[in-house]
This record gives sequence, structure tokens and C-alpha cells, in this order.
Amino acid sequence: MTLVDALHWGHGAPAYLLALGLTLVLAAFLTPRRWWRRPTARNAVVLGGGTWAFGALLLSAVPTTPVAQAQAVADPPLAFVPGQPYRVYRDLNVRSAAGVGAARVTVVPAGTLVTPTGRQAGDWWQIRYGDAPDRQGWASSLWLRQAREP
Repeated sequence: MTLVDALHWGHGAPAYLLALGLTLVLAAFLTPRRWWRRPTARNAVVLGGGTWAFGALLLSAVPTTPVAQAQAVADPPLAFVPGQPYRVYRDLNVRSAAGVGAARVTVVPAGTLVTPTGRQAGDWWQIRYGDAPDRQGWASSLWLRQAREP
């Protein structure tokens, strides 16, 4: 860890701790003896103002290093493929049409495999569920995961 990283770690906390120490040392030399034993507004201003000023000076004097952009996801999600099975993530409401206002036909339990027919309406997919080919309905794709996903 470099000095720059150390001073900027935790929103500059090390820089302000160093500034507090510097303020205490300077105040010990530049103020009357035992000034810290009497809590006064002046003492609070000296400590707070000195710590803020020296901390800001330290942080502005040391240039920051730019943060590298995050790397792309190693395995981007695969595109929608009609006929590819998907696993139900949580209990899934199958509806007669796309949208939450449509009548609920059934609830498919979590872990069940369903197959999209290829028709889409935004995030809503028409799916086949169960063994019979006529068992179709609309479901939110947000609750579906690819069959090989954990």
C-alpha cells in the first residue's frame, strides 16, 4: 500500500488522524500550558478547525490515483432462446395474459422447469409448464433462471 492509498483509505481517516496529531502538537507549543484540561469553545475550535484544515491540506497535497474500471463479467448472461428450459426461481404465478392485472391460472413451484414459447411482452414471457403441451401461460421472466444456473 502506497502513501497515497494509506492517506485516502476509509474516506481519508488516516489523513485526519495525522492532522489531529499535528494539531495537538502545534497547540501544545502555541497555547498556554494545560490548555486541554479546560474544555472551552476555543479549545474545540482549535482542535476541530486545525484537524479539518490540516486534514484537507494533506488530502489535497497528495494526488489520488484513478480507480481502474471494473472488468466485464466473465460469463455474460445468455440470450433468450425459445425452447430452452428455465428453472423457476421462486413460486411463480402463471397468468392468462402478460401483466400483473391478468387472471392467475396457476402457481408453479420453485425449482420446476418451464419452457418459453418464444412470445414476449417486455419482461413477460409465454411459457409451457407441466407435461401437457396445452399448459401455457404468461410469467414474469424475472423469476426464471437458466436451467444450469445454481
